[in-house]
Amino acid sequence: MSQAASNPTPGSIPETANKGLENVIACTSEISTIHDVTLLYRGYTIEDLSEQCSFDEVVHLLWHGSLPNAAMLKDFRASLLQNLKLPSEMTPILEAVAKTKAHPMAKLRTAVSYFGLLDSDAEKIAPDAIRAKATRLTGALGPIVAAISRLEQGLPLIQPDSSKGLAWNFLNMVRGKAPNQEEEDLMDTALVLHADHELNASTFTARVVASTTSDYYSVVCGALGSLKGPLHGGANEQVMIMLKEIGSYSEVDAFIADAVDAKKKVMGIGHRVYKNGDPRARILKEMSVQICKKAGLEDFHRMLVRIQEQMEEKKGLYPNVDFYSGLVYTALGMRPRDFTPIFAVSRITGWTAQVLEQYANNRIYRPRAFYVGKHDQKIVPLDKR
Repeated sequence: MSQAASNPTPGSIPETANKGLENVIACTSEISTIHDVTLLYRGYTIEDLSEQCSFDEVVHLLWHGSLPNAAMLKDFRASLLQNLKLPSEMTPILEAVAKTKAHPMAKLRTAVSYFGLLDSDAEKIAPDAIRAKATRLTGALGPIVAAISRLEQGLPLIQPDSSKGLAWNFLNMVRGKAPNQEEEDLMDTALVLHADHELNASTFTARVVASTTSDYYSVVCGALGSLKGPLHGGANEQVMIMLKEIGSYSEVDAFIADAVDAKKKVMGIGHRVYKNGDPRARILKEMSVQICKKAGLEDFHRMLVRIQEQMEEKKGLYPNVDFYSGLVYTALGMRPRDFTPIFAVSRITGWTAQVLEQYANNRIYRPRAFYVGKHDQKIVPLDKR
């Protein structure tokens, strides 16, 4: 844990004043960790989890600390699926937010806040109460995102099918078209890959809000606000915008050369923690090949591979999870506008695990700021200013 900052002599900025809290250890956690090119959820590598476990198995792991057996998984999956059908009170709220010109994450944040108003036990933060709320909201979040997307487009809402899984239902409710097995599996894997990621900005926001012992819905709304930012959750949408701006494979090298010369950020490239590559990006890169071929997006995929090669060669920077995820979502038939809300559909499970841990061993976050402003100011009377 980082030591408490003393009040140093004015003018001498302490070494502990890390901009952006880079490399500052803010808490201990058993949930997830990043080390070099490895991402672990409770000790399991993301490669093993994405290959061998479903999303709902991973959610159980995050919330309860262990992978479920078959009977436990059946019950846990059923508890999530029974919350796919939204309360009738949500319909007018979703219709109202969909009509606005606000960012889709602002619409989602508003819908989640209202969802919390329907919970008569919203203020309870005991572990069982949090898991019950999280089960309801995790089940409902995909349908909320799907409803906002379809209402924005003037399309009818699709009702859930509780005999199918979360990934199947999400794709069907967003697109109005049932996914095939390959599409369902890819969506499920994407949810696994985005479920948790140590102390990223939105997770840290969630823990800070939880540390005040505020309610679960306030925690989630705070995290959604953080995820909305283009430096955090919005990069995958920006990657697709970048590809369209480049236009073709033949223009990639010139685009990257110009970006490097101008010291312009290339979206989806680089990571604050990973210095030798993001394992989630490697998984998505491999999984996206076939789906991109079938969706007619081979040129975009080739462009991304070339951008990756150029950035590794010229800057020693590697792609993060957003670099390929936007292309995967596009190949699955989803709008770029919906990419960040899709991120939230998965990440709510990690936020929940993190705040359960925060509530269990709580101390309110209260860091210090190093003052670099003026001293010895004298007040000039109002009539002489």
